[in-house]
Amino acid sequence: MENFDYDLRSVQEVRNLAHAGKIAANQIADFSEEKINRILRSMVKAAQENAVSLAKMAVEETGFGKVEDKTYKNHMASVVLYDAIRDMKTIGVIQEDVDAKLIDIAEPVGLIMGIVPSTNPTSTAIYKSMIAIKSRNAIVFSPHPSAAKCTGLAAKIMHEAAVAAGAPANIIGCISMPSMPATNELMHSPEVSMIIATGGPAMVKAAYSAGKPALGVGAGNCPAYIEKTANVQQAVKNIMASKTFDYGTICASEQSIVVEESNCRQVVDELTKQGGYFMNPEETKKVCALLFKNGHAMNAKFVGRSPQVIAAAAGITIPEGTKVLIGEQQGVGPGYPLSYEKLTSVLAFYRVQDWTEACDLCIKLLQNGIGHSMSLHTEDRDMVLKFAQKPASRIMVNTGSTQGGTGASTSLLPAFTLGCGTWGGSSVSENVGPQHLINIKRVAYGIKDCSTLASADPTFHYPELSGGCACSSPASRPEGSNLLQNDEALRKLVAEFIDAMKGAK
Repeated sequence: MENFDYDLRSVQEVRNLAHAGKIAANQIADFSEEKINRILRSMVKAAQENAVSLAKMAVEETGFGKVEDKTYKNHMASVVLYDAIRDMKTIGVIQEDVDAKLIDIAEPVGLIMGIVPSTNPTSTAIYKSMIAIKSRNAIVFSPHPSAAKCTGLAAKIMHEAAVAAGAPANIIGCISMPSMPATNELMHSPEVSMIIATGGPAMVKAAYSAGKPALGVGAGNCPAYIEKTANVQQAVKNIMASKTFDYGTICASEQSIVVEESNCRQVVDELTKQGGYFMNPEETKKVCALLFKNGHAMNAKFVGRSPQVIAAAAGITIPEGTKVLIGEQQGVGPGYPLSYEKLTSVLAFYRVQDWTEACDLCIKLLQNGIGHSMSLHTEDRDMVLKFAQKPASRIMVNTGSTQGGTGASTSLLPAFTLGCGTWGGSSVSENVGPQHLINIKRVAYGIKDCSTLASADPTFHYPELSGGCACSSPASRPEGSNLLQNDEALRKLVAEFIDAMKGAK
């Protein structure tokens, strides 16, 4: 193999992984709930034991985020997730309606392709492995090239733990030689039944174009509106905890803060007190020049970085203890770079006159991350219902959007693939879980006599069909009455159809 081109070798590796994964998928399809839960417990234990080492490896390999936060991501993707899905029905009869005589039966989809981003390279692999096994599927990962080692190790740890507990060999695989031809080969592999795509817009679009079922997510651009009735101190505390978590690498993290003039001074003072640094226009311009390239595309060098790293690179001086850089913006769009997604420790800041202006602004901001998430800090329930109409799949109230959107601080399903609905070009608007990785067969018993459907239906009353009579039975029709006799146009149409068919012969 040494004499072969890298891309050719990577494509061949994918073919081998897909073939082996399909065999494993067929084998696990008959496993019982007891076996599946035993396998999952083994995987959770392995994830716990390796949570810190995988987090360290991810930070070292990508340069993104914080070890302690990535450790919690790994914990959430295993321990917290298992607690949430342990009793979820994904095998056999999952629901039965005795009165309607309907039975829902779950079946696995088969072999899944999992696309893993560099921002959450180990936690996403753990999470997708867990939901794939819970739904009795096999999975093969396509890692981001800049995080191939840590993603590969996470997949290996999950695989070994699963097999040790009785799972088939090759139930979890991972490309070790990532390349675009390899990813494309796996997307179009006949053995792959479904794709779960978490990554950049181009990758997600490619997944949806592969000609098979796909669960993809779009970019986020979450605005956080601090309404006038909000507990400002707590709102700022939640936002800071959210935006500083893993240096903003979660796609649900806040990207903009929107405040009313009536409480603006209080919010600014509280943000400054809690570690926010408000940049002047010149400093904001310097930081934007670093963060973006080719318009509003995020520069990977500054994804998941501390404000100190960003400030030093921009040549600006910030106070000791700064946790987030904040730049005030006057609008949304190409002329205002901070109005776009920034997966790092930088926020945009907007002032509005009232909630209606805040509403319009949030809608504009959401167009750059449509369908994903937004957060609202308020004590007014009516205001929550007003903002619930916005084009976002997750609307978090009085919590940080990072923790809220991923289900860490809310009752949403713990997840690292967050659907954006049709607003964001996604086939699902929920947090993706095992329930999205099954086929549901419906067993339906007959509850009506097929031979008397019309005559037994009291609502079936169309006078034009029978000269004014209800079609309760053939005997109730006038003698000699039928559709063709009473409808000359229909009789003519049928005759023309018969003539046409004769001509076709």
